[in-house]
Amino acid sequence: MAIASAVPRGSSIAVYDERGRQILSLGGGRGPGNGLVGFTSSTVSVRRSSSIAVYDEKGCQIASILAG
Repeated sequence: MAIASAVPRGSSIAVYDERGRQILSLGGGRGPGNGLVGFTSSTVSVRRSSSIAVYDEKGCQIASILAG
């Protein structure tokens, strides 16, 4: 199942598939600059403080990158 969109919803991020069904809800972090960074058909990137976490379409964290 592919990621079609990711939408910030307050302090969380709703992730939808190509049929418009919500497949994930990820914590978006609090504070300025935190939240959704971007998404592809297979990943969602979320900034939380000084790092960016990358998740797959199942909600598993696959990477963590220090943010500058």
